Amino acid sequence: MTDDFYCDEVFSGKTPVKKVLETENVLAYYHTKPFWPVHIVVVPKKHINSLLTLTDRSLIIEIMDVLQRVSKEVTEEHGQCRVLTNLGNYQDSKHLHFHVNSGKPRK
Repeated sequence: MTDDFYCDEVFSGKTPVKKVLETENVLAYYHTKPFWPVHIVVVPKKHINSLLTLTDRSLIIEIMDVLQRVSKEVTEEHGQCRVLTNLGNYQDSKHLHFHVNSGKPRK
């Protein structure tokens, strides 16, 4: 196994996920091991290492559209949300992904 959970597990179907929103190139789904009460992952279906290597402008727009739509739903339902991505050693899976979350971290 590599350090790319999304290609190795999610997109291969080995780890089933509950989809929130899906477009041609982007998937949003509920995190399989949520750290927050509301924890959604937004990930491009094409392998991209991180935000630092994302150069495809049309994909940037598609990712931002999905992030905006998911964030709007979470904010309307819960009154607030965060959107974050990790880089470098903070990035457990070396595949660009964003977390849309709300609530206090679970212990």
